[in-house]
This record gives sequence, C-alpha cells and structure tokens, in this order.
Amino acid sequence: MQTRHRVDTSVWFDAEEKLPPSREIEDVAAPIAVTDPPVREVQREPYRFAPRLAEAVNLAIGLGRPLLLQGDPGVGKTRVAHAVAYALGLPLERAYVKSTSRGRDLLYTYDAVRRLHDVHLHLPAAQDVRPYLRLGPLGRVIARAEHQRRSVLLIDEIDKADLDFPNDLLHELDELAFSVEEDPGQRYAVPPDRPDLRPIIVVTNNEEKTLPGAFLRRCVFHYLEFPADPAELDAILALHGIDGPDLREAVVRVAQRLGEVDFTRRPGLSELLDWAGFLKAMAVPADRVDQLPYLGALVKHLPDQVRARGRVSPP
Repeated sequence: MQTRHRVDTSVWFDAEEKLPPSREIEDVAAPIAVTDPPVREVQREPYRFAPRLAEAVNLAIGLGRPLLLQGDPGVGKTRVAHAVAYALGLPLERAYVKSTSRGRDLLYTYDAVRRLHDVHLHLPAAQDVRPYLRLGPLGRVIARAEHQRRSVLLIDEIDKADLDFPNDLLHELDELAFSVEEDPGQRYAVPPDRPDLRPIIVVTNNEEKTLPGAFLRRCVFHYLEFPADPAELDAILALHGIDGPDLREAVVRVAQRLGEVDFTRRPGLSELLDWAGFLKAMAVPADRVDQLPYLGALVKHLPDQVRARGRVSPP
C-alpha cells in the first residue's frame, strides 16, 4: 500500500461542534504561492448532518478518497462541501460541471489561441508558456498542498459531463499529482508523506448518467435522502430560520403528506425551505399552510400541483 493511502487522523469532522456565526478563512481568489495568504469573512453554512453522513465525511477524510454524494436534486448534496469547509476552517474550491467540461479543465487550462496571437505580434511574453496557463480547481488544491495548506474541493453534478470526464481524472485522484504537458518539468503533487494535506473532495451526482466503475471504486459513497423523521425535518427548518413552532409543524405535516404523492418530480428539501421561508416572510397563518399557498415555489409541474392539492388541501 502506498504512503499516500495512510489513514489521516489529524482532522476529524465533528457534526455536533458549536460553530461561530462567521469566521476568517483563506481567500481562494488570492495567489497560492504565498506564505501568509489573505483571508475573508465567511458566514456560517446552516447544515444539519445526520450521523451517517458525518460518518461518511470522516471516512472520506481518513482514507483520502473523494466523497461521492448521490440523491435527488435539491436534497442538500452541494451544501455539504460548504458546511465541511466552514466547520474545518478551510478554503473551498468549486468546480461546477457542464456538458462541455473536460477532465483536464479541473487541473489547468492553456490559452493556445491567445499565445498564437501574441506570437504573431512578436510580443516577448509569448516566448514563455506560463502566462498562458491557469490552474483549475483540482490543480489549485493540489498546488496549495505543496505550500502546506489544505483545501476542500467541490465537484458539482459530475453526471452532467461526458463519461470520459470522470475517467480522465482517475490517475490524478489516485496520485493527487499532475504534470503540465505544455511546460515540461512543471509538476504539482500533494507531498506523499503528508496525508494531513490531502484535499477533502466532495463529488455530487444526480444520477443522470451511470458513473464508470473505475471511478466509483476510488470514492466513498453516501446516499442523501429527503428527511423522513418529522423531528429531523423540524430541526432543519428551525436551523434555517423558520422559528415559529406552529408554522414548522404545519410545514412538516404538509411535507409528510406530499411524501405519499406519486409526483413526476418530487419537491426537494431546498424547495421546501424556500417555500417555508416565504410563508414566514408573508406571515401566512399556520392553519392556512395546508391550503398550499404559493405552491409554485414548491411544486414545479402543473399535473403535480393538481395531485398535491388533491392530497393535501382540505375540500
């Protein structure tokens, strides 16, 4: 077994830790190669970790493997990376995957067109390839580790890209190192004897495509479900500022009834929070919540709205 795969016990994510409302965290927009990087004020990410999710986060940190989060859209997968970064006081790099994304884009990009243009203009800068190279999110967290600083990386909605995208990252996720083809000799790597510097990588997947088995083998997997326990859902609403217990109780009751409806597209947790927050802002009485006011914030298809009203709204 390679040294890189030693279990890292230097950091343990504590889901029950009482966190301050804001804290100073390294600014990812700043240059990486500095000894005293600038910081910025970051607001606390309100997130409630179920015990199994906290266990999966710590397993991924300990093994140095990406944490692959799967589940319906809107259940809170993306916010996990934000909450972990805040809890550990680490900078967060974000890669939002698109259908046109390539695996190498996460490492670095090379502006060959601009360099060719500068060569035609006989600009002296065009003799050096480095001004035309820019590190991507994965490249930055690896480079930051070379400077003895750890990061969190979010790779969001990996299933939007072509299947070659996760396959193209297998070696880099294994080795946490890469070379720049256009600049021979330029190589970035997490120090193999410093597992405490390995980036904490969170990958989200909405199941639009089946991910390659080779990629899955390199991940710690966790499936996020819509909270089924009324007490858990009530606590999540309270954490997000829905402070009226009567309103929370009514929203939870509606959510449970909606869970019995055969929707074309089931409302996610983020949509429920949006809806509950608007009900609070509009001072909707708790006894009117089951009439489903402002339903367009919660249910996004007309046939589903008809089903919802038939199941929840009083006759």
